[in-house]
This record gives sequence, C-alpha cells and structure tokens, in this order.
Amino acid sequence: MRIAFFDSGIGGLTVLKQAIAALPNEEWLYYADTRNVPYGVKPKDEVRACIFSAVEFLAKQDIQALVIACNTATSVAISDLRARYDFPIIGMEPAVKPAVVKNTGKKILVFATSLTLRESKLETLISLLDKRNQIERRELDGLVTFAEDFEFDTPLVQNYLLEKFANTRWEQYQTLVLGCTHFIFFRDMIQALAGNSIELIDGNEGTVRHLVRTVGQKTSAALDSTGRILFYSSGVEDSPARVHRLMALLK
Repeated sequence: MRIAFFDSGIGGLTVLKQAIAALPNEEWLYYADTRNVPYGVKPKDEVRACIFSAVEFLAKQDIQALVIACNTATSVAISDLRARYDFPIIGMEPAVKPAVVKNTGKKILVFATSLTLRESKLETLISLLDKRNQIERRELDGLVTFAEDFEFDTPLVQNYLLEKFANTRWEQYQTLVLGCTHFIFFRDMIQALAGNSIELIDGNEGTVRHLVRTVGQKTSAALDSTGRILFYSSGVEDSPARVHRLMALLK
C-alpha cells in the first residue's frame, strides 16, 4: 500500500516515524511544501491554495491514503479535501481532549502556530472541552523556521524559548500541548524549561492510531511490499543529500 504524508515542511516526519513503526511494510510518500513553509504566519487563502496544489500532486501518485501531518493544514482545509477526494484522509489536531481528560485542576497551555490559533476548528474544540476556563494558547511560530533550517538545539533556539517563556509561571500548568508537528523536535528543550512535573503531549499517537484503524485491514503483506520512502519538496523529488538528512531524523 502507498500512503502519503503531507506537511508544510519537515514537522510531519515526527508522525511518519511513528507510522512506520506501526506499519513497517508499506510504501510511503513524504511531501514537504518547502517552497511555501511556514504556513502558520500566512493568510488562510494562500495556505489553502498551497495545500490543494500539493494534494492534487499526491493524488496523481496512486496513493491509497493521505495523512495531513500538519495541524495548520488540517485546520484550514481538511473538510474540503475529504469532499474532493475519495481516498481516506487523516488529519491532525492539537491533543486538547487527552489534556482535559487528564487534568486535575491546573491550567493547560496549548502551543500552536498563529494560523491554527486563529482558526475556528481549534476554537470549537476548546469551547466544547474547556468547561472550567483552564486552557490558554500561545504561538511559537519561530520554531517552525528553526526546524526547517535543521537548527534544533542551539543558543538561538534556547534564547527564543527563554524570551517566549519569560513571564510564564510554570507552577500554574499541568500539561503543555504541542499543537504543531515541528514543535516536537524541541520537546526536550521545552520540557527542560517547564520542569519535569509538567506533562508534554502531542497529537501524533492519536493520528497514527487513526491511520492504522483506517488502512490496517488493507495493508500489504510483507512479502509484497517495499517499505521504502519517497521524498518530495513542493512537487520535486528530493536530492540524495536532502534525503540523507531527512532519513537521519527518522532514526
């Protein structure tokens, strides 16, 4: 089976890594829209156009399922994508529900891109679940750019996070929700600043479970599958040098 993953950039690799572990015998396409990343600071209509262009490309690659491994893309386009295409499309959303279920009284802090935070999809989710006004939101758009530059643990990143968290009273929070797949590359740095008493969660595990439920019964037998990954950047097959860097992030 050929399963495609789409993200504005490399953030979706954090989801793909878990998907490969769950479905090791499938063939994968990974499409990063590197020409247009980051999405989270762009106008909604511009982002939608980018998403539909990318998915149209992927639809021509004989895929049997698509994972929109991007919270921002899911929030602005998932319903219309499902209406247009007849293959299964699995989306992402910030793990607000599990954070609320686990909550014992303190606050929940949701990190996402600016566009995700503005969209009605997240607002609706929070309004349905946040009956006690415990959820706060904050953008961390800069982490997307750092990740796309393969800059994961440097003084620049550390200073950015220190500035963003300068007035944060961590003792108020029980859970931090990483609502962008790019942010997961910086989990350890965020955890170190927040402290080990605060739990960090993301939507990757739930997305992969959804994928397995959706396509599990249709997966290829190991004997007939390739288990390979094809990488594309905005519709162009990636160079061997870039593929090497991307594969390193999947280890």
